[in-house]
Amino acid sequence: MNIPIDNYNLFTTLQSSDLLKVKEPILFIHGFAGSSDDWLQIFPQINKHYLPFAIDLIGHGKSSSPSDISYYTHDAIANHLKSIFDFYNITEPIICGYSMGGRAAISFAMKYPQNVKALILESSSPGIINSSERDLRYRNDLSLAENIQLKGLEFFDEYWSNLPIFDSQKYLSADQLAQIKTKRLNNNITGLCNSLRGFSVGVMPNFWNRLPKIEVPVLLISGEYDNKYTEINRIMSGLIKNSESKIIDSCGHNTHLEKPMEFVSLVNLFLDKTIKV
Repeated sequence: MNIPIDNYNLFTTLQSSDLLKVKEPILFIHGFAGSSDDWLQIFPQINKHYLPFAIDLIGHGKSSSPSDISYYTHDAIANHLKSIFDFYNITEPIICGYSMGGRAAISFAMKYPQNVKALILESSSPGIINSSERDLRYRNDLSLAENIQLKGLEFFDEYWSNLPIFDSQKYLSADQLAQIKTKRLNNNITGLCNSLRGFSVGVMPNFWNRLPKIEVPVLLISGEYDNKYTEINRIMSGLIKNSESKIIDSCGHNTHLEKPMEFVSLVNLFLDKTIKV
């Protein structure tokens, strides 16, 4: 299902469409409970030949948070992205997605393979292979959505910040932690809950067997402490012919937050090697 693009918030330099004539566009997509603001420290460091922009996914940031769950499915999100690209006449974007944003990027690439120039996937997954594990994850996400509705965003912030996958973020500065908390508390409850219900990795298709069909260059990034996604990336890199997997030292799931300069360095190197500008 499509949604008008004016329901989407874009943090973007696309206001000057003339830049698209001389620069390669690269879309950055945030993770669950994040927003386009998450990339602000990254953009100034991106190679000057590229035009970075970001969106708030449906249910996040300043984008709409409809009550209809059909707007949040992997297929709907892929269509939303296509509508945005079409509006700006972007035919082959580079897409960089973190965690849930990476799953959005994969979903788009699977549906519109001819409309992707390259993928950068940070701590993400192409789905869950085992059906019982997939069902369990979906039940857990439905339970979390119910708890968020019953207990509110303070509960969610406490729960989310204490997940083991984010342990390494506890060493961030007090100011950074305060900013993260403020952003989480600014989320829309309907948007978060429907994202869990509609775009849970437990309900997303299993795209593992389609990875060998990806023809474009792919960069896979994970953090040293994130064993789960480092292993996922290792397996993915063996299935995607034109891919490379990189591990950033001394950080966890959100590498661009914990080690922004190292993250940008990997992205720029990948772009320099694989994209002709």
